[in-house]
Amino acid sequence: MNMWQYLWPAGSRSTRPHRSLYTPFAWLLGLASSILALSAHADDFSKVYYDASTDELVVTMIYSGTNPDHAFSLHWGQCKEATDSNASEVEVEVLDSQWEDPARHDFNKTVRFGLTGLPCRPAKVTLRTAPRFIYSLIIPARPVGHP
Repeated sequence: MNMWQYLWPAGSRSTRPHRSLYTPFAWLLGLASSILALSAHADDFSKVYYDASTDELVVTMIYSGTNPDHAFSLHWGQCKEATDSNASEVEVEVLDSQWEDPARHDFNKTVRFGLTGLPCRPAKVTLRTAPRFIYSLIIPARPVGHP
């Protein structure tokens, strides 16, 4: 019996391959999808705002892992002059200290980042975290009385 006779047995009215040929492929595809879903890891923003009283960026992160002890830091990009407004623009990457931690439980943490080192103000700050979560806000000019 050649391969085509196995796929389309004699007397079969269907022109499609025999259903049992797809069963192992479908099972493997389902298994791969389940493994990817269990190991997927993404940090997201729950709430982001500027606290003028402390001159800080306040970010509430939603993340997954095996423990709640993740630490978050910022990697600042270069300030760029905006073409359509008076505010400069700067992109900021939010980094998770345990980005490889398997996603077992969901957590959230509020983190405060001081803005005294931000050279361009007012600025449109765009926060980014993997995979493609983005949040933008305007940081006003430096408050009076702050260095």
